[in-house]
Amino acid sequence: MERLQGKTALVTGGTSGIGLAVARRFADEGAHVFVTGRRQEAVDEAAALIGHAATGVAGDIADPADLDRLFAAIERRGAGLDVLMANAGGGSFATLEEITPEDYRATFDRNVGGTLFTVQRAVPLLRPGASIILTGSTAASNGTPAFGLYAATKAAIRSFGRTWAAELVGRGVRVNTLVPGPVETPGLAGLAGDPAGVEPLFAQLVAGVPLGRLGRPEEIAGAAVFLASDDSSFVTGAELFVDGGAEQL
Repeated sequence: MERLQGKTALVTGGTSGIGLAVARRFADEGAHVFVTGRRQEAVDEAAALIGHAATGVAGDIADPADLDRLFAAIERRGAGLDVLMANAGGGSFATLEEITPEDYRATFDRNVGGTLFTVQRAVPLLRPGASIILTGSTAASNGTPAFGLYAATKAAIRSFGRTWAAELVGRGVRVNTLVPGPVETPGLAGLAGDPAGVEPLFAQLVAGVPLGRLGRPEEIAGAAVFLASDDSSFVTGAELFVDGGAEQL
C-alpha cells in the first residue's frame, strides 16, 4: 500500500545517509519528493536515483536566499506541502575548551537556525493534516564528551518539536521528532576524522546499543513513513526513538 500517495514531501539534507533513505522511501510510498542539499552534484545524483518522483533543489538551509528559492519551487508546483522532514544538520567533536565562536555559529546557524527558518517558511504551504518531522538525536539525552555543541542543538530541536506541535495543532498540522541512535551513514563515519578511526568509533558506539549493532538508514526511513502517514494521525509532540534501545534500556 502506498501510504503517501498523492502527497508532496520535502526532505532537507536528502542527498545521503538517513535523508536519502527517507526521500527514497517517501517516493516509493507515492509522494513527490523535493530533495535539498548544499552541493548541486549530490542533489542531482539523489534526484536521479529517486527518479521522476523527485525534484532536486540545491541550497543551504542556513541561507535565507536559498530557502526562498526552495520554497518558490515548491509553490510553483502548486500542490502545497503535506510532509516536511527537517533533516539537514551536522556536527563534529570538540571539547568545551576547544569550541570556537566560529564552531558555535556554524553549528547553531545550520542545525537550529536552519531548522527554525525551514519550518517557518513551510507553514504557509502546509495542507490540513500535514506532518512535520524533525530529526533529533540521542545526543540530546546524554552527556557524550566532546559532543556538547551538537547535543545542545538537538536539545533545541526537541524543544522546538513540542512548542510547534502546540502552536500548529489548530491548523491540523502534526509535529514530531524522530530520534535516531547511531546509524551507519557517511556522516557518522566522518566523525572519525580519518578512515583508520571509523572501525574503532563504530565499535564504541555498538557497545552502547542493546540490540548490538548500528542502525541502517532504511530503518529510520520506515519510522519516518509512519510519522508522515495517517498511521500516526493521533501522534503529535512526540519523540520516536529509533535507537536499538540505547536510551531506553
